[in-house]
Amino acid sequence: MSKKRREIPVFDHPIIETHCHLDYLKDRPLEETLEQAKGVNIEKVITIAVSPDNLARVRELSQVAPWVYGTQGIHPHDAESYSDDVEAEIRAHARDEKIVAVGEIGLDYFYDNADRDVQREVFRRQLQIACDTDRPVVIHSREADEDTIEILAEFEDTLKRRGVIHSFTSGPGLARYALDQGWCLGFNGITTFNKAENVRDIVRMAPIDQILLETDSPFLTPVPYRGKENAPFYLPFVAEKIAEVKELPLDEVIGKTYANSLRTFFPGE
Repeated sequence: MSKKRREIPVFDHPIIETHCHLDYLKDRPLEETLEQAKGVNIEKVITIAVSPDNLARVRELSQVAPWVYGTQGIHPHDAESYSDDVEAEIRAHARDEKIVAVGEIGLDYFYDNADRDVQREVFRRQLQIACDTDRPVVIHSREADEDTIEILAEFEDTLKRRGVIHSFTSGPGLARYALDQGWCLGFNGITTFNKAENVRDIVRMAPIDQILLETDSPFLTPVPYRGKENAPFYLPFVAEKIAEVKELPLDEVIGKTYANSLRTFFPGE
């Protein structure tokens, strides 16, 4: 028995996709994906670097349209591939016109794909790049709340632009620390999952002026499109869920998260 999926809503106010992986999308041509995103009033898309192998690809993708941007950084899964040469490449491009942040960086103790000591060292080195280049940071933290807090605390005075802890699934302790320190929290399709009440609890506690919208596509497709490859054009469902959970007017959520995205990544606009 098939259940007809609701059409993707289109809002009058533009929205910004703050975290996706365009180079991972497989289901349709990139041009079609971007056209569909434009069709639901997504004004900007940020595609995220994760490994030495895709730093250059993200830079290329940031040039495919005036409204597509990128980041430079090494995900904790790939921390053991970090090197002086990789760091030099990130530093060389962190201030490119279409590169808006250092990331995706951080700690992942759930998969432990890299030695934890190496993860911590690489996290610190990349936070220093953000300090030196005056860029915000896109952070990945999974099952590593205490160490994430400890390391971020070392950079409280020097990391001026902060950034976002993306795809936030951590506990209230890290959330409170990050919010108190002026970070944003990024939320995606997980907020729509039946068993994600812990994430919705964090949505409730986070001020609306510190929330960013993201898809993390091709992962974490929101209800009602779970089972399909995620894409930036599903972002409106995340906005709707944030409004529902926070019991705020949808227009307010869209306007505030848009302003938060500009403040974090596009401060000149």
